[in-house]
Order: sequence, then structure tokens, then C-alpha cells
Amino acid sequence: MKLSTDFTLSKFFSSEKLVAYYELTKPGITLTVVISMVVGFVLGSGSSIDYLLLLQAAIGTTLIAAGTAAHNQFMEWRLDGKMKRTQQRPLPSSKITPEESMVFSISLIFSGLLYLMLAVNVVAGIASLATTVLYLFAYTPLKRVSAVNIVIGAIPGALPVVGGWAAATGQLDNIGVWLLFGIVFFWQIPHVIAIAWVCKDDYQHAGFHMLPANDPKAIKTVSFILLCLLMLLPITWALYTTGLTGILFLSGALLSSLLFLGYGLAFAWKKTKDAAKKLMFASFAYLPVIWFFAMLDQLIH
Repeated sequence: MKLSTDFTLSKFFSSEKLVAYYELTKPGITLTVVISMVVGFVLGSGSSIDYLLLLQAAIGTTLIAAGTAAHNQFMEWRLDGKMKRTQQRPLPSSKITPEESMVFSISLIFSGLLYLMLAVNVVAGIASLATTVLYLFAYTPLKRVSAVNIVIGAIPGALPVVGGWAAATGQLDNIGVWLLFGIVFFWQIPHVIAIAWVCKDDYQHAGFHMLPANDPKAIKTVSFILLCLLMLLPITWALYTTGLTGILFLSGALLSSLLFLGYGLAFAWKKTKDAAKKLMFASFAYLPVIWFFAMLDQLIH
């Protein structure tokens, strides 16, 4: 494919083009990243929240998260064109050229990193940079090599909450921030596996090595899911016993974790696409629900 070098303002700012650029940032995922950052910031702040600093952290995080999502699509646009669920993304559908997406994504990443470094603090900038580097240069290429990508990918997936804590405190030496990291890390693995099971034919066609592949009896798949879901229970309890959260969070998060585990056990028993879909939708709900309890708990106290 011949790469276009047409960067005229009329084409760049057309309504269709602007919508395509917006889609390129994966706004749903970007919003999830920002929400996790906000939770980390609020819990790290304790009883004194600097709302101006929070706004600045949100701006920087949005820029770098959107740029990372866009650059991921630049790196995988040919593979996206092979999968039904991604064929209509801006690059495989030719709404944006690969060259345009590369310039756009790199500009967002560096703008966000610079903003965090200057307006927030260096530790927050480094946490966001680590998220981007691990996501783009470890997780993304590993998807075509080994199913271990699911574990590696959970690290950058869990770092936004760390970035939020770093933005609020400038430090990462409190056990609380790593317990929050653990919540997102162990949530993300069954979340991704459930999606990969539902879309396994698409992933295999594109050459992605997700965990359901080469696991015909689903022994490894089920083991990973159940181990991670069980780990959410002691981490939730530890967040309470360390004093970072109160009884409201403990009650809501434990109930949510038990329900999530229930869907995991149902999948382990049935190993069907329908059970995987239910686990997937449960994972979509889990993180917003426990973040809601965490924020409500913090506001009450």
C-alpha cells in the first residue's frame, strides 16, 4: 500500500476525518485508563485532594493513553484488517492512512508525557511512559509470539492506577498503591482471556497467540482465570486492613469479587462460548463497580 503524504488542512479537519481520529484513540479504553488514574489519585491523596493537580493529571493521562491506543492500531492495522470485529477501524477501512496515524499517535504520546512531567511530577510521567513502552513494545509484539502476552499485558493495564497515586504523592513506596495495582492486574487477566475465548477464531485467523490457542482442554485457561479471581479476595481484604479503604468498600468489593468468581467457576465447568460471554460481561462490570465503592468510601470518610 502506498502511504499518503497529503496533510492538507481541509482533509485533516473534515468531519469524517475528525471522527476517525477520535475512533483511533479507543475512547472507551482511554476513559477506563483515566478513571483508574483518578481512583489512584484520590486514594493516594487521603483527606486532602488537590483538584487542580487532579485535572492536570487527567489531561496528561488522556493525551498519552489516547496516543498509545492510536499507535497500537498503527502497529497492528494489517492484522486488524483480517478480523471481523476490527475491520472497520480507521486504518483497515482506509479512513486514515498509516502515516497519518503514526504522526497523530506519536504527537499525543509526547505531548502527554511532556505535560505530566512539567505540570504534575516526574514520577507520574515515568509511570505513564512505562505503561506506554510495555504496552507497545512488549505486549503488542508478544501477541503474535506467545500466550504469555496476557500476563505481560496486565502490567501496563494496571499501571494507570499507579500513575494516579504517583501524581498525587510523587512517591510509590506505600503498600496501598501496589494493592491497587494488584486489583487491576488480577482483574485484567480473566477479562482478556474471556474476550480471547469469545473471539478466538478471529484471533487465530489474524495470527494472535491468545491463551485459548493450543489449550484444547482449557486446563491452562481455566487455571489462570480461577487463580486470578481468587487473588482478588485477599487483595480486597488487604486494602481494608491497611486502612486505605473502609467497610463500605470491603463489603461492595468482596461481594463483587465473589460474583465475578462465580462466573469464572461457571466457565470452568461449562467451557462454552456462552459462559465465556457471561464472564466477559461480568469483567466489564467488575472494575467500574469496585471503583465506585472505593470512591464512595473515600468521600464518606
